[in-house]
Amino acid sequence: MAGIDHYINTITEQGRREARADGSPAVEAHHLLLAIAAEGEDATREVLGAAGLDHRAIRAALDREYEHSLGAAGVSLGAFDLPRATPAGALPDNLGASAKLALERGFSGVGRKKDLRPQHLLLGVLRAEVGTVPRALALAGVDRAALIAGLLRTLPAETG
Repeated sequence: MAGIDHYINTITEQGRREARADGSPAVEAHHLLLAIAAEGEDATREVLGAAGLDHRAIRAALDREYEHSLGAAGVSLGAFDLPRATPAGALPDNLGASAKLALERGFSGVGRKKDLRPQHLLLGVLRAEVGTVPRALALAGVDRAALIAGLLRTLPAETG
């Protein structure tokens, strides 16, 4: 198994664990983002770290996004004493639409599989224009464009 295949499998498995912990029936893009942060691959960790994003900070941003989204629907999370999500019994096998799109975006920038790098997975997640991840990062004051530019600088010119 090639190094990138191992990395993709590792991120997917960690994403499944993140989804399970959220009680989610499918792995979504934000689960992949959490998995990438948890994995700590050098280039992605450096770029995320420069923006103040580690696993805990991303989880906090996602929690703020959840509360904000509920607020937009007229629900105050603070008005309820809700328990944390109950982890599902089994790891979800399904990739949700946002995760599939993130993988497609990440892989589409590479002509050959041998040129695929871990940064491409993170690029695929960060390049989403709508959804949980861009909302969470915006609420956290993170400049997604700067993150993307930082990732692109870590890649050989032909694989961005």
